[in-house]
Amino acid sequence: MKKSKYKAIIYIILSAFSFAFMFAFVRMSGDLPTFQKVFFRNFVALVIAVGTLIKTKTPFKIGDKKNHMVIFVRAAAGTAGMIGNFYAIDQLALSDASMLNKMSPFFTIVFSYIFLKEKLTPFQLLTVIGAFIGALFIIKPSFANAALFPAVIGFLGGMGAGLAYACVRFLGQHEVQGKVIVAYFSGFSCLITLPYLLFYGKAMSSYQILCLIGAGCAAAGGQFGITAAYTHAPAREISVYDYSQLLFTTLLGFFLFADVPDVWSFVGYVIIVTMGVLVFLYNNVWHKQET
Repeated sequence: MKKSKYKAIIYIILSAFSFAFMFAFVRMSGDLPTFQKVFFRNFVALVIAVGTLIKTKTPFKIGDKKNHMVIFVRAAAGTAGMIGNFYAIDQLALSDASMLNKMSPFFTIVFSYIFLKEKLTPFQLLTVIGAFIGALFIIKPSFANAALFPAVIGFLGGMGAGLAYACVRFLGQHEVQGKVIVAYFSGFSCLITLPYLLFYGKAMSSYQILCLIGAGCAAAGGQFGITAAYTHAPAREISVYDYSQLLFTTLLGFFLFADVPDVWSFVGYVIIVTMGVLVFLYNNVWHKQET
């Protein structure tokens, strides 16, 4: 049991490392439109997802009408979340964009309570409020803050991702295969961003194409890593290790782009990570003792 958990921890840290490189590759691809970056990132993921479906002979089965509605919301919210996240990556310090995206687990708690009728304890509510306060330190809501708009967009991107993950939870409970969800989302995202690419897309250099392929491959590595992690251990036991992505993005941002987050951003990081640690302790230590 312990060996399986240690494997899960290694997988989730490798996943965080991969996603950090996805962030870096997206920034390195330069001044391309956000929609164009999203298209190519998801096109690579679509090829990998469809290839996996074919190789494993997994039928593209969604199920009843309710599942069709939920998977559509998952794809729409996930696409909106990714657009917000990619826009923030280009405009903010890499670690700021990453941390705003890490608001998604807290939004998942809220949306699961609203739509899935899952229990929301007072403690969970307090951690959600605490994480929101931490996000405010990163966003720094002031008209004097030139980065206010991209920070808000990045925050909304985390919200979209949170709704998408709540939908994934529902679909998983109703026996929709993860590979099918990924393929549907990737295809949907490509269709949504393709018209913009055709009419407003910019010509890309070989370097930019390689960067976006790298972003897609790194994202796929992150997805496979996190899937393997949750196969070996429950999310509540290992999710806190996903915050190692903050360390990786901070280091990559500093060495590749000379990003140095300000003091208030670091305060926000500490608050959000602390909330994540408290949720971890609640799920694995305190709540276990109560039960």
